[in-house]
Amino acid sequence: MVKKIFLKPIHNITIAASLVAASSLVSRFLGIVRDRILAGEFGAGETLDIYYAAFRIPDLIFNLLVLGALSAGFIPIFSSLINSKKQDKKEINKKSEAWFLASNTLNILGIGLILLSLLGIIFTPYLMKIIVPGFNKYQLDLTIELTRIMFLSPIFLGISSVFGGILQSFKRFCVYSLAPIMYNLGIIFGVLFLVPIFGIYGLAWGVVIGAVLHMLVQLFAVIQLDFKYTFKIDLKNKNTIKVGIMMIPRVMALAINQINLLVITVIASKLTSGSLAIFNLANNLGSFPVGVFGISFAVAVFPTLSLVAFDKKKLIENFSITIRQILFFIIPTTVLLITLRAQIIRVILGTGQFNWNDTVLTIDVLGFFALSLFAQAIIPLLVRVFYARHNSYYPFLIGLVTAIINVILSLYFSSFMGVSGLALAFSISAIFNFIFLWLTIRFSIGFMDEEKILFSTLKFVLAAVFCGATVQGMKLLIHPYINMTKFWGVFIQGAFAGLVGIFIYLAVCFLLKSEEFMHFYSSLKRRLKI
Repeated sequence: MVKKIFLKPIHNITIAASLVAASSLVSRFLGIVRDRILAGEFGAGETLDIYYAAFRIPDLIFNLLVLGALSAGFIPIFSSLINSKKQDKKEINKKSEAWFLASNTLNILGIGLILLSLLGIIFTPYLMKIIVPGFNKYQLDLTIELTRIMFLSPIFLGISSVFGGILQSFKRFCVYSLAPIMYNLGIIFGVLFLVPIFGIYGLAWGVVIGAVLHMLVQLFAVIQLDFKYTFKIDLKNKNTIKVGIMMIPRVMALAINQINLLVITVIASKLTSGSLAIFNLANNLGSFPVGVFGISFAVAVFPTLSLVAFDKKKLIENFSITIRQILFFIIPTTVLLITLRAQIIRVILGTGQFNWNDTVLTIDVLGFFALSLFAQAIIPLLVRVFYARHNSYYPFLIGLVTAIINVILSLYFSSFMGVSGLALAFSISAIFNFIFLWLTIRFSIGFMDEEKILFSTLKFVLAAVFCGATVQGMKLLIHPYINMTKFWGVFIQGAFAGLVGIFIYLAVCFLLKSEEFMHFYSSLKRRLKI
């Protein structure tokens, strides 16, 4: 029964995306619980600044090697091998090639991550002096120690991500979507049980435990797919070379993004104490809908895009359906996040050491992040269109331009807006990234069903306007009857206004006969009946 539920392939993009989104929702919710515990325990001060700064280098290694290999090269190549249509010995050979590619990638990536992590542990003191120049000696020494512990996590996450690539290619999205949940549970375990014993070091060990759990839950599912592991390294393997060739520009693009984040860390370390913590806490809240809707749909559709990448009609059809579904969710979410951001922050983070001043700063930062949610949610899909067509150079070049824009704007806005300026710069550069990617796809492929996408978007925007107006009205209506100085008062106001706003949005979409609303509703009904 368990095997049937968790290992059943899901071919419908909307259902797959819904499953990934639901799991992402749980994972992000756990992330919110984690942030609430951290904010209440430490407040937006130097301790959380140290914790988030310690993430930077290990996260950079993971993003460069792991996401670079898998997002750009591994999944398209592996998918093409396991989906061979020829019913003869060639098909068996293709499957064998696929398993060898997986083993080869695991071996090369694993050894590479171990070596890089060892080098990182050795050179951490020199790197952190560059990354956090605004930290004093105590903060710097503690950041170095936490970073060294966290260097273990990229190894496990790297192995796990290869397993995740295999599961995505086989369209086993259920187990794949559980991995981030396990990761956050590990971190929460560290906060609740290890911090009381080891102090701030418990935060770092929680990250490592989360990475191990992330790997183990996917390992179980991959074994059930009869994974044929081979302990052999072949650098001349043609499929591995293809992955490597596609990986290079992707790594360069991610390097730009990571350098971008490092620059933000450098700038934030020189601002008021707690600025880096506030930036990360607000960014985590802002990225919640991006992960639930934008990334979920992009992940779900990627194997399909890889198979139809050079069939223009099918590519455009899948692209158009997916982007309209993303916008159907992200537009009202943006309105809700903007109109209810004060309530959201007070309910989620407003506890313990997280004071009113921290709340006000986070409200401002979150508002600026929300301005570009539509762009942030669509960019993962646009980038995957390029990867599906075995083209990772354009995302790299566009990423370079937008990173430069972000750095310049961050330096400018932060000089008089503080940490809020970093968020504004981030949003503006994200919108530029979205525009450049879209125009490049338009010029390279041609017509992308823009008329239908625009028509659907106008319906969403109109419904979202009614949603926003309703939320504001409900907030004022309920305000006299609750105590806004208490947790439950703020929660009830936000929850009531938000639920009524969502109902109005869906009702208007129904009245406007939104194809996306009907499609999602019918897909959900079919799935529930099953």
